[in-house]
Amino acid sequence: MKTKLKFLDRYLTLWIFLAMIIGVGLGYFFPDIPVITNSFSSGTTNIPLAVGLILMMYPPLAKVDYSLLPQVFRDKKVISVSLLLNWVVGPVLMFVLAVIFLKNEPDFMIGLILIGLARCIAMVIVWNDLAKGNREYAALLIALNSIFQIISYSFLVWLFINILPQKLGLGNFNVSVPIRDVTESVLIYLGIPFLAGFLSRYFLTKFKGKEWYTQKFIPVISPLTLYALLFTIVLMFSLKGDKILELPMDVVKIAIPLIIYFVLMFFISFSINKWLQVPYDKNVSIAFTATGNNFELAIAASIAVFGIHSSQAFVGVIGPLVEVPVLILLVKASLYLKRSYKMG
Repeated sequence: MKTKLKFLDRYLTLWIFLAMIIGVGLGYFFPDIPVITNSFSSGTTNIPLAVGLILMMYPPLAKVDYSLLPQVFRDKKVISVSLLLNWVVGPVLMFVLAVIFLKNEPDFMIGLILIGLARCIAMVIVWNDLAKGNREYAALLIALNSIFQIISYSFLVWLFINILPQKLGLGNFNVSVPIRDVTESVLIYLGIPFLAGFLSRYFLTKFKGKEWYTQKFIPVISPLTLYALLFTIVLMFSLKGDKILELPMDVVKIAIPLIIYFVLMFFISFSINKWLQVPYDKNVSIAFTATGNNFELAIAASIAVFGIHSSQAFVGVIGPLVEVPVLILLVKASLYLKRSYKMG
Protein backbone atom coordinates (compact mmCIF):
# COMPACT_ATOMS: atom_id res chain seq x y z
CA MET A 1 0.00 0.00 0.00
CA LYS A 2 1.45 3.34 -1.06
CA THR A 3 1.92 5.89 1.73
CA LYS A 4 0.46 9.31 1.04
CA LEU A 5 0.69 12.56 2.93
CA LYS A 6 -2.58 13.24 4.75
CA PHE A 7 -4.68 16.17 3.55
CA LEU A 8 -3.98 18.29 6.65
CA ASP A 9 -0.23 17.61 6.49
CA ARG A 10 0.02 18.04 2.72
CA TYR A 11 -1.27 21.61 2.88
CA LEU A 12 0.34 22.56 6.20
CA THR A 13 2.29 25.41 4.59
CA LEU A 14 -0.99 26.81 3.21
CA TRP A 15 -2.75 26.53 6.60
CA ILE A 16 0.14 28.35 8.30
CA PHE A 17 0.06 31.13 5.68
CA LEU A 18 -3.71 31.51 6.15
CA ALA A 19 -3.35 31.55 9.95
CA MET A 20 -0.70 34.29 9.65
CA ILE A 21 -2.95 36.35 7.34
CA ILE A 22 -6.02 35.89 9.57
CA GLY A 23 -3.96 36.83 12.65
CA VAL A 24 -2.51 39.97 11.05
CA GLY A 25 -5.98 40.94 9.78
CA LEU A 26 -7.49 40.55 13.23
CA GLY A 27 -4.69 42.62 14.79
CA TYR A 28 -5.00 45.32 12.11
CA PHE A 29 -8.80 45.71 12.27
CA PHE A 30 -9.19 45.02 16.01
CA PRO A 31 -6.31 46.84 17.78
CA ASP A 32 -7.76 45.97 21.24
CA ILE A 33 -6.78 42.30 20.83
CA PRO A 34 -3.46 42.65 22.79
CA VAL A 35 -5.39 44.06 25.77
CA ILE A 36 -7.90 41.17 25.62
CA THR A 37 -5.06 38.63 25.25
CA ASN A 38 -3.19 39.99 28.28
CA SER A 39 -6.36 39.85 30.40
CA PHE A 40 -6.09 36.04 30.33
CA SER A 41 -2.60 36.06 31.80
CA SER A 42 -1.31 34.90 35.16
CA GLY A 43 2.05 36.53 35.82
CA THR A 44 4.01 36.15 32.58
CA THR A 45 1.95 33.14 31.43
CA ASN A 46 -0.96 33.51 29.03
CA ILE A 47 -3.32 30.72 30.11
CA PRO A 48 -5.10 29.95 26.77
CA LEU A 49 -1.76 30.00 24.97
CA ALA A 50 -0.13 27.70 27.54
CA VAL A 51 -2.98 25.21 27.16
CA GLY A 52 -2.65 25.42 23.38
CA LEU A 53 1.12 24.82 23.48
CA ILE A 54 0.76 21.80 25.78
CA LEU A 55 -1.97 20.35 23.51
CA MET A 56 0.34 20.97 20.53
CA MET A 57 3.07 18.79 22.09
CA TYR A 58 0.80 16.02 23.46
CA PRO A 59 -0.08 13.99 20.30
CA PRO A 60 3.49 13.42 19.03
CA LEU A 61 4.60 12.36 22.51
CA ALA A 62 1.57 10.07 22.89
CA LYS A 63 2.52 8.34 19.62
CA VAL A 64 5.97 7.32 20.87
CA ASP A 65 6.31 3.72 22.05
CA TYR A 66 8.85 4.14 24.85
CA SER A 67 8.94 0.38 25.48
CA LEU A 68 10.99 0.08 22.28
CA LEU A 69 13.77 2.25 23.71
CA PRO A 70 16.03 -0.62 24.93
CA GLN A 71 16.16 -1.96 21.35
CA VAL A 72 17.86 1.24 20.16
CA PHE A 73 21.12 0.29 21.82
CA ARG A 74 21.43 -3.09 20.08
CA ASP A 75 22.73 -1.54 16.86
CA LYS A 76 25.60 0.54 18.22
CA LYS A 77 26.66 1.89 14.80
CA VAL A 78 23.22 3.24 13.94
CA ILE A 79 22.59 4.74 17.37
CA SER A 80 26.06 6.35 17.46
CA VAL A 81 25.57 7.97 14.05
CA SER A 82 22.08 9.18 14.97
CA LEU A 83 23.23 10.72 18.25
CA LEU A 84 26.17 12.42 16.54
CA LEU A 85 23.99 13.87 13.77
CA ASN A 86 21.14 14.94 16.06
CA TRP A 87 22.99 16.35 19.02
CA VAL A 88 26.29 17.59 17.55
CA VAL A 89 26.14 18.11 13.77
CA GLY A 90 22.57 19.51 13.63
CA PRO A 91 22.88 22.07 16.44
CA VAL A 92 26.35 23.19 15.26
CA LEU A 93 25.22 23.57 11.64
CA MET A 94 22.17 25.64 12.63
CA PHE A 95 24.34 27.73 14.97
CA VAL A 96 26.82 28.49 12.17
CA LEU A 97 24.03 29.40 9.71
CA ALA A 98 22.31 31.59 12.33
CA VAL A 99 25.52 33.51 12.96
CA ILE A 100 26.35 33.87 9.24
CA PHE A 101 22.91 35.08 8.15
CA LEU A 102 21.42 36.75 11.22
CA LYS A 103 24.19 38.03 13.48
CA ASN A 104 23.01 41.60 12.83
CA GLU A 105 19.56 40.57 14.11
CA PRO A 106 20.33 38.70 17.35
CA ASP A 107 16.68 38.01 18.21
CA PHE A 108 16.16 36.15 14.93
CA MET A 109 19.54 34.46 15.43
CA ILE A 110 18.48 33.14 18.85
CA GLY A 111 15.16 31.92 17.42
CA LEU A 112 17.02 29.93 14.76
CA ILE A 113 19.42 28.44 17.32
CA LEU A 114 16.46 27.37 19.48
CA ILE A 115 15.05 25.51 16.45
CA GLY A 116 18.39 23.80 15.78
CA LEU A 117 18.52 22.48 19.34
CA ALA A 118 14.97 21.04 19.21
CA ARG A 119 15.20 17.67 17.49
CA CYS A 120 12.29 16.19 15.55
CA ILE A 121 9.77 13.95 17.31
CA ALA A 122 6.61 14.36 15.20
CA MET A 123 6.59 14.83 11.42
CA VAL A 124 9.63 12.55 10.94
CA ILE A 125 7.30 9.51 10.87
CA VAL A 126 5.49 11.04 7.88
CA TRP A 127 8.69 11.80 5.94
CA ASN A 128 10.15 8.41 6.86
CA ASP A 129 7.09 6.52 5.57
CA LEU A 130 6.93 8.53 2.35
CA ALA A 131 10.62 7.80 1.66
CA LYS A 132 10.21 4.04 2.39
CA GLY A 133 12.22 4.19 5.58
CA ASN A 134 12.22 1.72 8.46
CA ARG A 135 9.25 2.69 10.63
CA GLU A 136 10.45 0.78 13.69
CA TYR A 137 13.83 2.51 13.58
CA ALA A 138 12.19 5.89 13.14
CA ALA A 139 10.02 5.17 16.20
CA LEU A 140 13.09 4.11 18.21
CA LEU A 141 15.01 7.26 17.27
CA ILE A 142 12.01 9.48 18.10
CA ALA A 143 11.76 7.85 21.54
CA LEU A 144 15.46 8.49 22.09
CA ASN A 145 15.19 12.12 20.94
CA SER A 146 12.22 12.70 23.26
CA ILE A 147 14.19 11.58 26.31
CA PHE A 148 17.33 13.47 25.26
CA GLN A 149 15.37 16.68 24.75
CA ILE A 150 13.93 16.66 28.24
CA ILE A 151 17.37 16.03 29.73
CA SER A 152 19.55 18.30 27.59
CA TYR A 153 17.54 21.08 25.90
CA SER A 154 17.94 23.74 28.57
CA PHE A 155 21.68 23.02 28.95
CA LEU A 156 22.23 23.21 25.17
CA VAL A 157 20.35 26.53 24.98
CA TRP A 158 22.63 27.94 27.69
CA LEU A 159 25.73 26.58 25.90
CA PHE A 160 24.88 27.71 22.35
CA ILE A 161 23.42 31.11 23.20
CA ASN A 162 25.06 32.31 26.40
CA ILE A 163 28.55 30.77 26.07
CA LEU A 164 29.66 29.79 22.54
CA PRO A 165 29.27 33.14 20.72
CA GLN A 166 31.61 34.88 23.18
CA LYS A 167 34.06 31.97 23.54
CA LEU A 168 34.44 31.71 19.76
CA GLY A 169 35.07 35.43 19.44
CA LEU A 170 31.92 36.00 17.42
CA GLY A 171 31.13 39.12 19.37
CA ASN A 172 28.85 39.89 22.25
CA PHE A 173 25.32 39.85 20.89
CA ASN A 174 24.14 41.39 24.13
CA VAL A 175 21.71 38.54 24.72
CA SER A 176 21.42 36.13 27.59
CA VAL A 177 18.87 33.36 27.97
CA PRO A 178 18.25 32.44 31.63
CA ILE A 179 18.75 28.67 31.93
CA ARG A 180 16.15 28.62 34.72
CA ASP A 181 13.48 30.05 32.40
CA VAL A 182 14.30 27.55 29.65
CA THR A 183 14.32 24.64 32.11
CA GLU A 184 10.95 25.78 33.45
CA SER A 185 9.49 26.02 29.93
CA VAL A 186 10.86 22.55 29.03
CA LEU A 187 9.34 21.04 32.16
CA ILE A 188 5.97 22.67 31.45
CA TYR A 189 5.70 22.45 27.66
CA LEU A 190 7.63 19.20 27.14
CA GLY A 191 7.47 17.55 30.57
CA ILE A 192 3.69 17.77 31.04
CA PRO A 193 2.74 16.46 27.56
CA PHE A 194 5.51 13.83 27.81
CA LEU A 195 4.08 12.53 31.08
CA ALA A 196 0.53 12.70 29.69
CA GLY A 197 1.61 10.90 26.51
CA PHE A 198 3.50 8.21 28.41
CA LEU A 199 0.61 7.58 30.82
CA SER A 200 -1.93 7.59 27.97
CA ARG A 201 -0.02 4.91 26.10
CA TYR A 202 0.67 2.83 29.22
CA PHE A 203 -2.87 2.75 30.60
CA LEU A 204 -4.88 2.81 27.37
CA THR A 205 -2.87 0.01 25.73
CA LYS A 206 -3.17 -1.94 28.97
CA PHE A 207 -6.98 -1.64 29.18
CA LYS A 208 -7.99 -1.22 25.53
CA GLY A 209 -5.15 -2.94 23.66
CA LYS A 210 -2.37 -1.70 21.38
CA GLU A 211 -4.44 -2.02 18.21
CA TRP A 212 -7.24 0.19 19.60
CA TYR A 213 -4.69 2.73 20.80
CA THR A 214 -2.85 3.03 17.47
CA GLN A 215 -5.87 2.72 15.15
CA LYS A 216 -8.60 4.51 17.12
CA PHE A 217 -7.14 6.82 19.76
CA ILE A 218 -4.07 8.19 17.94
CA PRO A 219 -6.01 9.25 14.79
CA VAL A 220 -8.47 11.17 17.02
CA ILE A 221 -5.81 13.16 18.91
CA SER A 222 -3.35 13.65 16.00
CA PRO A 223 -5.07 16.75 14.52
CA LEU A 224 -4.76 18.49 17.91
CA THR A 225 -1.15 19.39 17.08
CA LEU A 226 -2.14 21.25 13.91
CA TYR A 227 -5.17 22.97 15.46
CA ALA A 228 -3.13 24.11 18.49
CA LEU A 229 -0.30 25.29 16.21
CA LEU A 230 -2.71 27.31 14.04
CA PHE A 231 -4.39 28.78 17.13
CA THR A 232 -0.95 29.86 18.42
CA ILE A 233 -0.05 31.42 15.05
CA VAL A 234 -3.35 33.35 14.78
CA LEU A 235 -2.90 34.65 18.33
CA MET A 236 0.75 35.62 17.77
CA PHE A 237 0.12 37.38 14.48
CA SER A 238 -2.93 39.20 15.79
CA LEU A 239 -0.40 41.12 17.90
CA LYS A 240 1.54 42.09 14.75
CA GLY A 241 -1.18 43.89 12.82
CA ASP A 242 0.80 47.13 12.86
CA LYS A 243 3.88 45.42 11.33
CA ILE A 244 2.19 43.93 8.28
CA LEU A 245 4.64 45.46 5.78
CA GLU A 246 7.71 44.13 7.62
CA LEU A 247 6.55 40.51 7.72
CA PRO A 248 7.32 39.33 4.15
CA MET A 249 10.98 40.39 4.29
CA ASP A 250 11.40 38.92 7.77
CA VAL A 251 10.03 35.61 6.49
CA VAL A 252 12.59 35.60 3.65
CA LYS A 253 15.48 36.41 6.04
CA ILE A 254 14.57 33.43 8.21
CA ALA A 255 13.67 31.07 5.36
CA ILE A 256 17.06 31.25 3.59
CA PRO A 257 19.21 29.74 6.39
CA LEU A 258 16.45 27.23 7.18
CA ILE A 259 16.34 25.95 3.59
CA ILE A 260 20.13 25.65 3.52
CA TYR A 261 20.05 23.81 6.86
CA PHE A 262 17.44 21.24 5.76
CA VAL A 263 19.21 20.47 2.48
CA LEU A 264 22.72 20.27 3.97
CA MET A 265 21.59 18.25 6.99
CA PHE A 266 19.79 15.69 4.86
CA PHE A 267 22.62 15.12 2.40
CA ILE A 268 25.30 15.10 5.13
CA SER A 269 23.29 12.48 7.04
CA PHE A 270 22.47 10.39 3.98
CA SER A 271 26.08 10.44 2.70
CA ILE A 272 27.62 9.48 6.07
CA ASN A 273 25.18 6.60 6.52
CA LYS A 274 25.76 5.32 2.98
CA TRP A 275 29.52 5.52 3.48
CA LEU A 276 29.08 3.45 6.67
CA GLN A 277 27.02 0.95 4.62
CA VAL A 278 23.85 1.50 6.63
CA PRO A 279 20.93 -0.08 4.71
CA TYR A 280 18.70 2.36 2.82
CA ASP A 281 15.62 1.96 5.05
CA LYS A 282 17.62 2.71 8.22
CA ASN A 283 19.57 5.46 6.46
CA VAL A 284 16.32 7.27 5.64
CA SER A 285 15.10 6.98 9.23
CA ILE A 286 18.33 8.47 10.58
CA ALA A 287 18.53 11.17 7.88
CA PHE A 288 14.99 12.51 8.35
CA THR A 289 15.21 12.29 12.15
CA ALA A 290 18.37 14.42 11.95
CA THR A 291 16.96 16.83 9.35
CA GLY A 292 13.59 17.69 10.91
CA ASN A 293 13.11 19.84 13.98
CA ASN A 294 10.70 20.10 16.88
CA PHE A 295 9.22 23.52 16.08
CA GLU A 296 6.53 23.05 18.72
CA LEU A 297 9.17 23.00 21.47
CA ALA A 298 11.08 25.93 19.93
CA ILE A 299 7.88 28.00 19.77
CA ALA A 300 6.89 27.05 23.33
CA ALA A 301 10.35 27.88 24.72
CA SER A 302 10.49 31.18 22.81
CA ILE A 303 7.08 32.29 24.05
CA ALA A 304 7.78 31.19 27.62
CA VAL A 305 11.19 32.92 27.82
CA PHE A 306 10.80 35.93 25.49
CA GLY A 307 7.02 36.40 25.26
CA ILE A 308 4.33 35.96 22.62
CA HIS A 309 5.31 39.24 20.90
CA SER A 310 8.94 38.16 20.50
CA SER A 311 10.97 37.84 17.32
CA GLN A 312 12.27 34.50 18.62
CA ALA A 313 8.73 33.07 18.67
CA PHE A 314 8.13 34.52 15.18
CA VAL A 315 11.13 32.53 13.90
CA GLY A 316 9.66 29.36 15.40
CA VAL A 317 6.44 29.90 13.45
CA ILE A 318 8.31 30.38 10.15
CA GLY A 319 10.04 27.02 10.74
CA PRO A 320 7.23 24.63 9.74
CA LEU A 321 6.17 27.05 7.00
CA VAL A 322 9.53 26.35 5.34
CA GLU A 323 10.07 22.77 6.50
CA VAL A 324 7.04 21.14 4.88
CA PRO A 325 7.68 22.00 1.20
CA VAL A 326 11.47 21.49 1.53
CA LEU A 327 11.15 18.07 3.18
CA ILE A 328 8.58 16.96 0.59
CA LEU A 329 11.27 17.68 -2.03
CA LEU A 330 13.86 15.81 0.09
CA VAL A 331 11.54 12.78 0.19
CA LYS A 332 11.61 12.79 -3.62
CA ALA A 333 15.41 13.15 -3.52
CA SER A 334 15.74 10.18 -1.14
CA LEU A 335 13.60 7.97 -3.41
CA TYR A 336 15.83 8.98 -6.32
CA LEU A 337 18.95 8.15 -4.26
CA LYS A 338 17.46 4.76 -3.44
CA ARG A 339 18.37 3.72 -7.00
CA SER A 340 22.07 4.16 -6.23
CA TYR A 341 21.69 1.56 -3.48
CA LYS A 342 20.27 -0.91 -6.01
CA MET A 343 23.02 -0.12 -8.53
CA GLY A 344 25.69 -0.36 -5.84
